[in-house]
Amino acid sequence: MNLRKVTGFAATVVLLAVYGTVSSKATAAPLIAAQAVVATPMAQFNEPWAMTFLPDGRLLVTEKRGQLKVYTVDGSTATITGVPAVSYGGQGGLLDVVLHPAFAANNLVYFSFAEAGANNTRGTAVARARLSLSPQSGGSLSNVQVIWRQSPKVTGPNHFGGRIAFGSDGRLWISSSERNQFEPAQQMNTTLGKILRLNDDGSIPADNPFVSQGGVARQIWSLGHRNVYGLAFDSQGRLWSHEMGPRGGDELNIIERGSNYGWPIVSNGDHYDGRVIPDHHTRPEFNAPEVWWNPVISPAGLIFYDANLFSQWRGNALIGGLSARGLIRVAISGATAREVERINLNQRIREVEQGPDGAIWVLEDQQGSSGGRLLRLTPR
Repeated sequence: MNLRKVTGFAATVVLLAVYGTVSSKATAAPLIAAQAVVATPMAQFNEPWAMTFLPDGRLLVTEKRGQLKVYTVDGSTATITGVPAVSYGGQGGLLDVVLHPAFAANNLVYFSFAEAGANNTRGTAVARARLSLSPQSGGSLSNVQVIWRQSPKVTGPNHFGGRIAFGSDGRLWISSSERNQFEPAQQMNTTLGKILRLNDDGSIPADNPFVSQGGVARQIWSLGHRNVYGLAFDSQGRLWSHEMGPRGGDELNIIERGSNYGWPIVSNGDHYDGRVIPDHHTRPEFNAPEVWWNPVISPAGLIFYDANLFSQWRGNALIGGLSARGLIRVAISGATAREVERINLNQRIREVEQGPDGAIWVLEDQQGSSGGRLLRLTPR
């Protein structure tokens, strides 16, 4: 059941959870009782893609066309200048944004974006810069440095990936999707279809699994990925990702050192033209997902909730759903996972973050328009 009341931009929306179809490695069990939430619109952005909270409670928000905004708790927004040119179009543009673990001391922010190349090619890139904030005019980026570029750049509008995360060891992790090129996800001479592990300056850690192979393989932590739009560490320090499958087969994975996740050789979905792809269980040498979805949820954004405001959500993964039009809650028990709840927001959800007070913040992705609200979710 979905209860919805909207009387204007500042209105509060009251919602109840709904459920969908899901499969997992875990034994089937009853779904946990639904948690009603209140979704309050806080601001509106132009094609927002990602966000991250600053130590003072303000919020950085990327807009896909190339704008970086700062949102304050009083509801105002301002522009951060100094963002380099992005290649906007299709699924490309200004993408993720995260803070350096020592941001309070060095003011470094990291962001990913689609970068233009020669002959109409494009590729994902990651840059870092020093952020200076101004109470009057937003702020600016300085000393912008591109520290990583997808190799090679290719033509086409889709599958940039670009999620970035820092681990507790200070290493930088990047999702580099396969740009709808299929086979390169299995090739070690390209970073397409990989999850990468770098030092915070873009250099390569000596203990990466494929360092001895040389070339771009030195960057690679895992391979066989399609389109990774979620990357986050849980409370035990394990890295998880989710990725969009083709026609069916969206995945949630634990990312393990040197592991191959099988794309495009295996998938729990099939090609859009109806051609069958063998399921993961047919090729046990490939790492199968912890949870997969048929039909798809189109996952975007991933966090592990660790606050008390939603007490029954502690330790759970929260995933934004584009085609699912809400949040998907996944319970984690050891190395197993299962979907337990869906929170229907009646909009495509591009990003999810946990606020300083434990509230959940999400960004809408209003396909076909330039809008996209910032919503704050609290218990009903």
